Amino acid sequence: MSKIIATKAIRGAHKIVEQAQEKYEEAVKKFGKEAEVAFPNTAYYLPIIYAMLGYPVKRLGDCGEVLEEARKLLPPVPDEHLWTPYLGPALDAGMATFFAEEIIEAIRYLEDPNFYTKTEEPVNGNIWLGAADDVIFRKRGVEFVDGTAPGFAAILGAPPDKETAVRIAQELQEKNLYVFMHHHTDGRYMPEMLKEAGVQLGWPTRLVPFGPDYTSVVFAIGFACRVAMAFGGIKPGDYMGNLLYNKDRTFAFVITFGPISEEWYANGAGAINWGFPVISDWDEPEIKPYGICMYEHVVSRVPHEEIVDRAIEVRGLKVTTVKLDIPVAYAPAFEGERVRKDDLYLECGGGRTPAVELLLSKPLDEVEDGKIEVIGPEINEVEKLGLPGPPYRLPFAVVVEVAGANMQEDFEAILERQFHHLINYAQGIMHVGQRNIMWLRISKQAVEKGFLFRHIGQILYAKMRQEFGAIVDKCQVTIYTEEDKVKEILELAKEVYAKRDARIAGMTDESVDVYYSCTLCQSFAPSHVCVITPERIGMCGAYNWLDGKACYELNPAGPNQPIEKGELLDERLGQFSGINEFVKKASRGKVERVSLYSILVDPMTACGCFECIAAVLPSVNGIMIVNRDYMGMTPTGMKFSTMAGMVGGGQVTPGFMGVSKHYITSRKFLLAEGGLKRVVWMPKMLKEELKERLQKRAEELGIPDLLDKIADETVATSEQEVKEWIEKVKHPVLEMEPLM
Repeated sequence: MSKIIATKAIRGAHKIVEQAQEKYEEAVKKFGKEAEVAFPNTAYYLPIIYAMLGYPVKRLGDCGEVLEEARKLLPPVPDEHLWTPYLGPALDAGMATFFAEEIIEAIRYLEDPNFYTKTEEPVNGNIWLGAADDVIFRKRGVEFVDGTAPGFAAILGAPPDKETAVRIAQELQEKNLYVFMHHHTDGRYMPEMLKEAGVQLGWPTRLVPFGPDYTSVVFAIGFACRVAMAFGGIKPGDYMGNLLYNKDRTFAFVITFGPISEEWYANGAGAINWGFPVISDWDEPEIKPYGICMYEHVVSRVPHEEIVDRAIEVRGLKVTTVKLDIPVAYAPAFEGERVRKDDLYLECGGGRTPAVELLLSKPLDEVEDGKIEVIGPEINEVEKLGLPGPPYRLPFAVVVEVAGANMQEDFEAILERQFHHLINYAQGIMHVGQRNIMWLRISKQAVEKGFLFRHIGQILYAKMRQEFGAIVDKCQVTIYTEEDKVKEILELAKEVYAKRDARIAGMTDESVDVYYSCTLCQSFAPSHVCVITPERIGMCGAYNWLDGKACYELNPAGPNQPIEKGELLDERLGQFSGINEFVKKASRGKVERVSLYSILVDPMTACGCFECIAAVLPSVNGIMIVNRDYMGMTPTGMKFSTMAGMVGGGQVTPGFMGVSKHYITSRKFLLAEGGLKRVVWMPKMLKEELKERLQKRAEELGIPDLLDKIADETVATSEQEVKEWIEKVKHPVLEMEPLM
């Protein structure tokens, strides 16, 4: 190993440990040893220390004990004239560095609790996010296990200009890697350069500005330690297990820009302990022979245009990316990107315009493979239409027709549901919802790069043929942006949706022994598990029990898994031993029990794609339902968007629940609370849409005039007004037992 590198790393470690000691002594004088210290909202304490030593740092005084361990690890600075093996001492110095830096950062949180945003994205002009709390960690950490994100690049410093910064960040995103950013080079901070270039920062886009100092590197390494403990079954204190897990499973590396200080060398030595090599653009000594890392440990003088590929090569990461002939970047890293109002050029659907998406299976001779057609105005023609904007608004319908010898009608809904993430993978494009509640937003930057509707067609064609080649032999895509034609497709789609829903109409929950899970939305809500039964379809309205069954046949390792019901624990609530066991495992212990038929007792979690929200109105002793398309105020005093923030994200929120429109008329709808008889309010548009099915269900209940007794916004928009209405019309809820 290079004596120069080892010497600089050990010197840097001595400086950092001394800095931590000074910070600690100052903090003790100011706060006392009993002061609580921690990274916010985590069960992992200071995670590197906890992972390596098994020691939970809870109080400031605990930091003093850890610093004693750090000093024991510190080797003497190598003698100028004596040549000895340097790798082991340098690695020890790196470990001491991380212990000291975690203490420095913990004291920073104690001294200035608002230094970091503690959020997923920058807020109020502050770009530094700080350590990920357990909510963020659960959401993102699973991606390091399932392969969605093979690893991360820890960046120290910044390239010379923002164009290079943007190109390197995008290259890393396209490789599905997270980018953790720290410190500066000559006053240049990489996240500031990206922000200036209009790049969206934060966990959703995998561009994470951890902190402005090199000490924030511990947030990146600590994240890796938590992955090993949470998902790898590595126990706190099993330092060798943690190091080996990350070497073999987390494909991370460090990239440095500009001159490497002794403190940076100390952090690099620390990273090598985990098998994470260091790649630099600067002219510094190298460590070529492999040992701790898979290949080289330190690689220098790498040109900026080669640095990402070289880092991936050195780390031994095999990246398979699909290049599409579209003008924007395409990768899962862009799925969490949001197109906000200031950057919005064009939107379709979302209650603003008619919009729908549909996939149909056809005979082989009726599909022209590779045909992509746009009927109506293209994106680059919108300005000529004289519409107000930007943001401009257009109706939108996308029809994908597929054919194949092994294609089945039951597979249509499964393939159709893939549109959501396949479109979202395009940079600058945001897709929300499905069926006829979809919402498409296209950014100004994407349009400036030349993105068109036909590129959506190219994405769907390429991915259908690539990912579902076993059943799709031919595929063609037609996109409509003329309102009359969109409305025509919308009516066709409703017929198709109704036909899909009708296939399951005669089945009951009691008639089957197996239900199906859906975890497709765990990229947004990692603890969410949807349980689909014959009488309770997915809350997004897109998956019923037959769809779950077909999807499992199509992809046995996919998001739809069979669940044996097991022992019936509570018939009224709809609790089963097998369901509880599955949900606890699939939510990684976050959710222990689920009632299939209750809104108050262990209600099912929700992702964010639900068609409607049901909510209890306590003073009325009833339940209201609001659909996503309704923009007005509800009797809860909240609009749909506000309630969605409470219900979504995999939360368990008794009294609130995401539901599909179809489930509202099910015999099992909120059975524990009295079902449809308990509903006292819903928007008029929802009543009209479900009128036929609601009326049929009301007659089954022996209350044929129930629909007229359910209030809507024309007679009540507050809880008090709902109360007055139900008393006036003598709603059956008045005769029902109290909910609370």
